[in-house]
Amino acid sequence: MQSKGAIKLVAILIALACLYQLSFTWATKHQENKSAEYAERAVEAMKASPEYAKVPEVDKAYFLDSLRKEKSRNYLDSVSAQKVYLGFTYKEVKEKEINLGLDLKGGMNVMLQVQVRDLIKALADNNESEEFTKALDLAGKRELETRQDYITLFAEAWNEVGGGKRLSSIFGTYEMREKIKPETSDEEVIKVIRAEAESAVANSFNVLRNRIDRFGVTQPNIQRIGNTGRILVELPGVKEPERVRKLLQGTASLEFWTTYENQEIYPYLAEANTLLRRMGEDEEAETAATADAAAAVAAEAAASNAVAPEAAQDSTVQALEAADSLSKDEAAFIKANPLFAYLSPNQSNGQLMQGACIGFAHYKDTAKINKMLALPQVKALFPSEFIPMWTVKASDWDKTGSLFELVAIKASSRDGKAPLDGGVVSDARVSYGNTGGAPSVSMSMNAEGARVWARLTADNIGKQIAIVLDGMVYSYPRVNGEISGGNSEITGNFTVTEAEDLSNVLKSGKLPAPATIVQEQVVGPSLGSESINAGMISFVIAFILVLIYMLIFYQGAGVAANIALLCNVLFLFGSLVSFGAVLTLPGIAGLVLTMGMAVDANVIIYERIKEELRAGKALRLAIKDGYNNAYSAIIDGNLTTIITGIVLFAFGSGPVQGFATTLVIGIITSMLTSIFITRLIFEAKLAKNKNITFDNSLSRNFLKNTKIDFVKARKLCYGISLAVVIVAVASIAFKGFSYGVDFTGGRTFVLRFDKDVTPEQIRELANNEFGETVEVKQFGGASQMKITTKYKITDNSAEVDKEVESKLYNALKGCFAQEMTFEEFTSTVDNPNGIISSDKVGPTIANDIKRDAVIAVIIALIAIFCYIAVRFKNWTWGAGGLVALVHDSVIVIGFFSLFSGILPFSLDVDQTFIAAVLTIIGYSINDTVVIFDRIREYKTLYPKRDLKENVNLALNSTLARTVNSSGTTLVVMLAIALFGGEVIRGFAVALIVGILVGTYSSVFVGTPIMYDLNERKAKKDELK
Repeated sequence: MQSKGAIKLVAILIALACLYQLSFTWATKHQENKSAEYAERAVEAMKASPEYAKVPEVDKAYFLDSLRKEKSRNYLDSVSAQKVYLGFTYKEVKEKEINLGLDLKGGMNVMLQVQVRDLIKALADNNESEEFTKALDLAGKRELETRQDYITLFAEAWNEVGGGKRLSSIFGTYEMREKIKPETSDEEVIKVIRAEAESAVANSFNVLRNRIDRFGVTQPNIQRIGNTGRILVELPGVKEPERVRKLLQGTASLEFWTTYENQEIYPYLAEANTLLRRMGEDEEAETAATADAAAAVAAEAAASNAVAPEAAQDSTVQALEAADSLSKDEAAFIKANPLFAYLSPNQSNGQLMQGACIGFAHYKDTAKINKMLALPQVKALFPSEFIPMWTVKASDWDKTGSLFELVAIKASSRDGKAPLDGGVVSDARVSYGNTGGAPSVSMSMNAEGARVWARLTADNIGKQIAIVLDGMVYSYPRVNGEISGGNSEITGNFTVTEAEDLSNVLKSGKLPAPATIVQEQVVGPSLGSESINAGMISFVIAFILVLIYMLIFYQGAGVAANIALLCNVLFLFGSLVSFGAVLTLPGIAGLVLTMGMAVDANVIIYERIKEELRAGKALRLAIKDGYNNAYSAIIDGNLTTIITGIVLFAFGSGPVQGFATTLVIGIITSMLTSIFITRLIFEAKLAKNKNITFDNSLSRNFLKNTKIDFVKARKLCYGISLAVVIVAVASIAFKGFSYGVDFTGGRTFVLRFDKDVTPEQIRELANNEFGETVEVKQFGGASQMKITTKYKITDNSAEVDKEVESKLYNALKGCFAQEMTFEEFTSTVDNPNGIISSDKVGPTIANDIKRDAVIAVIIALIAIFCYIAVRFKNWTWGAGGLVALVHDSVIVIGFFSLFSGILPFSLDVDQTFIAAVLTIIGYSINDTVVIFDRIREYKTLYPKRDLKENVNLALNSTLARTVNSSGTTLVVMLAIALFGGEVIRGFAVALIVGILVGTYSSVFVGTPIMYDLNERKAKKDELK
């Protein structure tokens, strides 16, 4: 083995890099443990304080839990901008840790669809002509049946129902007069509509991104899905799904406001600070009496079995406030300056700065300041026109990105509304001036907007005008002179991206493009923690089983394989963190599957070495030749699996992509470790003249010198396979499937009850409430049920989401032993019972998922066929592999149809199931390719032998490898099926069936088919 030194160095460097990446996860957990310890100390201190004794007994547990969470959060906030590890702040370290998917840590996954239909109607000024309405309806109907975008479908529909009318007659409105003239062709009108739609989608994306950034979710993810007009939003750990729905589906509001000067507002701020100090002093004087009264009320209420929530809450809040552990100086400053302790006035060297900015505050204090300024007594101090608004991003000079500016808005109009809104903006674009430089934003307004803008700018020369979206200030430039004609330029030291975002923001008022939720998944933290535990248990068990298997079967060489496997796990996790990949529950399944497949390369190598040793070669030469002869089989087999992984990633979404990512990365790392790490270990042992054992007394003669005539048995196997395929097809045709919500559309809820219930009981109650059939299945234990309904699924509004949850609550509230409120029933946070997860998939999304699944399977089959045909230089080899893959897919799919409702776990056909089918395709072809590779080798070595003899010899010589590889993979998949949890069990069962069928088909279907096709082709060639 050449370049051993270089390989060692690279391996060490990769290992160090992986350890470095994984260390951030350790650092994050270390800080979180410190925050937990800090919180526990605060809790213990509180228990010993007089304030705790004043808390009603019934509220003490809630009080301590609230204090614990508050203190933990305060600690993490305090270190957020501090360097805690290798020069990185806690915030930066947190971003570099292993990124867990929603199914592992809980949260919300939402797919939003920008409603292009509404946008087109707005562009047409809500035209109500019959032809226009028909075209919109027809496009909407066809959108459910095809992958084409809505605008293309609308153009086709207009050609059919427009009666020869030009689209310019519909879209040639006053607002669009600059872009669409009466003579504009339909093709050009569609181009304009498409450009405006693209701008609207981009703007919706920016608006949503800014809203989410302000929502305070850790590690959110938001991305556009191609050119579909869809936006994917992932919010880990979110606790208020209903609030998120309103946040994401609300309509953006663009406004232009006049402003106050800092000098005008500061005196009022000083008065507010003084007033708040006096209010605090008065409150402090009354604290003891109030606490005693609250305790008395709570005790009286408890005696009458009726808790007084207001009194209990007041006492809890007071005790929480008393628990704040501040230094004496800090406490004294806050007491003397309750407002200015959090809001720093905009001043320098004691002088107030010019402009509309009246102060700066840390993002975590903005809500507290808003609450202070909203107090009626405080609000009365300020002018009635004063409205405080925060900037959308931190100040440019603040390197920590934590300090936001508070801008003094002046509502100068009689009705208190903005003097100008986004409806007047006709266009906005990024410009760079005549000489280039920093980008700015140029905007144009319609005639009405130009008139108001001219008056507004003329009246505010020397002052600032704020551009506000959704209550957040994007920019507040100073007016240098009257701006007439409706054209103006906004500068603000923008980056190119910020300028593009602002130009899209400025156009939002003109094109209302509401975004509705068409797919949603909510996973409660309790279910997420269960998934983590189940996933890790299955991972550890599978890992140990593989280690034992290799040790038992390959003795000393098994130790080398296990060391390589340990390195593979390190490299795999390090790579996942480096690439920022999201680890999901199917991703853990991918890791476990990768472990089973990782040792496959070692099995191939070891079996080849054993063959070389049996041929009489010395150990060193046998190892060298064993590796050299195994390379092509390893590379070909793994490349075919990588192809299916790439197809999975391209056509899957969410957890499926997580599985594909771990699978592909795992295959690559396993190839490297299996080939190089084991070789380095062997070379080191050989250099010391140490012996290396590749078997023991139990495994030495395992499947040795078999002489099975596989080719002769092929017709019997064809008959068996045909019979099984017929049964599978019949079940698919007549019984069908139990489709998951991914493929049918609908809303699915996983509910946990505090007592055992039956599916029949839940089904009857739900059917009566919804007035239609509701699907109910047991999900895990007897206290968990999966409920699926299509009730009003075409309506994606938040109101219908709430209505469905209300109906579920009304139907099932009597099934709980303990009385449960609606809020407890629907909350996925800190609540072990009720709704613990939910999914919503609209019909359009469901059709797309189903179509993508079929396309993914077809593309994977074609890609593998082409690869094998090219690699083995004959289409007959590719055809043999393709037939085996189709055989495997049909049987596995048929198994899910035949045994659905019979086996005691879910066999739903959904995205995860398709991932399993594609994985089976990759695994099965891996086995087939290894056999094909050996046949090709024998054809080269023994060209005069007939094909039948070479095929039988290849099948017999690879039989031990086939059985061992299948054995290790089966072991790990059984671990997933038994210990991986209910969510992933169906996936694991599909893979177990696929491994068994795939192993069979590689030997008894794919290879014989290739043999028959080659024989037929040879006979045809002889006749020519």
